[in-house]
Amino acid sequence: MFSVSGCRGIVGESMTAETVCRFVGAYVELLRETGSESGGIVVGRDGRRGGSELHGVAIDEIRLCGYDAIDVGVAATPTVGVAVVEHAAAGGLVLTASHNPGEWNGLKPITAAGRAPTAEDAARLHEIFVRLSPNRKNIAKRGGVVGDVAATALHVRRVVDALSRVIDPAEIRRRQFRIAVDSVNASGAAGAALLAESLGCELVHINADGSGVFPHPPEPTREHLSGAGGLCDAVREHGSDAGFAQDPDADRLAIIDEHGCYIGEEYTLVFAADAVLSARGAGGVVAVNLSTSRMIDDIAASRGARVVRTPVGEAHVASAVAGLGADLGGEGNGGVIWPGVVLIRDSLGAMALTLALMARSGKKISQLVAETPAYAIVKRKAPLGAVGIAAALDAVAERWPGATLDRRDGVRVDLVDERAWVHVRASNTEPILRLIAEAPTEAAADRLLDEADAAVASGR
Repeated sequence: MFSVSGCRGIVGESMTAETVCRFVGAYVELLRETGSESGGIVVGRDGRRGGSELHGVAIDEIRLCGYDAIDVGVAATPTVGVAVVEHAAAGGLVLTASHNPGEWNGLKPITAAGRAPTAEDAARLHEIFVRLSPNRKNIAKRGGVVGDVAATALHVRRVVDALSRVIDPAEIRRRQFRIAVDSVNASGAAGAALLAESLGCELVHINADGSGVFPHPPEPTREHLSGAGGLCDAVREHGSDAGFAQDPDADRLAIIDEHGCYIGEEYTLVFAADAVLSARGAGGVVAVNLSTSRMIDDIAASRGARVVRTPVGEAHVASAVAGLGADLGGEGNGGVIWPGVVLIRDSLGAMALTLALMARSGKKISQLVAETPAYAIVKRKAPLGAVGIAAALDAVAERWPGATLDRRDGVRVDLVDERAWVHVRASNTEPILRLIAEAPTEAAADRLLDEADAAVASGR
């Protein structure tokens, strides 16, 4: 799978040492085309078992291309972005398949600005990758290797520094929150522990052994966190004020309330935005993708801010945040882009902002949820056929004549009078069609998806 997020595949099948070499070679060529020839390339990995071999291949190929490899080891994707800026590097690469199962791995590119490449640069990277010979040999001067063991600590310091412009961190420390964190035995564990210590939180840390063996499917969803011995149980058992679940590369965050109830990833961005916007006063801009809950529109309106929507994909949101000078950006999958830290989705920043909102308001997570205008968002998947995609999307658009349409990424249908919307699009990370609907009730959202399902079927 090749997308604006880089490439992913099953290790030993499509994701091999050869694939890594070709991707690194293509990325280096892109860097040179765009003038990023000075500085090294930061390399990190999400810690999943088996990733160290591909990590080593990437470092060797970077050196063969004449760049120094700045190795941060097991590190969160946003940590790599912070390190790129700190080292004034030419760019960065993360060996990760994000929320995909353990048999997958991939590569995420990061620009010299410490963010995902633009959609145009991602498309150009794909063009170069396809063109490169599988047996391509590099003959450039060999670069060196620089180790950086302090990248995670620097990332946490940047989060706390940015937090001081939202709330005095001492206010959080005075609350002495007890938090439970599930780091899925991957790259977010070290940063979560350092952040908890920096903010005076008592930490109940589960799945933080660094083994890279996922104790449950790694996407931080309700069904994966609610099982016996999982994060929801840990919150209840230890009387925690909140639970936080990271994905393997720690760019997403899901939240559990003080009762051990999964509240949904959509609230992560809502809470982060409320914390930032309420600190700045009236005004402000938040950039989000087309599949993000309209809860963000309600929160922004209450703070006198506006919402700008983009196609799905971190690269699109990051471009909007940078171009508009937005206060915050993100996606409804628990990904928060806080430009005060780094222009990459960041679970540590999201965690800190949630704690800031709790400290300032004096409210529990369940109270914050109860005060947020409620909607039901329902998501489904459908096989992505080789043909008929355009016709299927046209059929969805035609199903609701007179509705407001956005065709920048699949098709989004806004039903303003019903306070509802439907979004149907091809996934960036899996060979599927994603169908999402939001409405005031789950029954209404399900009905909309039934209609969208029927339209897709007729379009095929």
